[in-house]
Amino acid sequence: LKPYADHLVACFGPDRLMFGSDWPVCELAATYENWLAAAKELLAGLSPAEHDAVFGGTAARFYGIG
Repeated sequence: LKPYADHLVACFGPDRLMFGSDWPVCELAATYENWLAAAKELLAGLSPAEHDAVFGGTAARFYGIG
């Protein structure tokens, strides 16, 4: 998954990406916590501000709830 995550960050940047899942369907393969940990590992190279954008900030800004 790493090449795909890297491509998305390169093409769109953290300010246009939002973490999401298909919970509860994703739990057919692993727990939600495992999926979240995998996503965080894939994006471990981001700065703290970029990480915060992907894992909440971008969505809050987009939906006007921040």
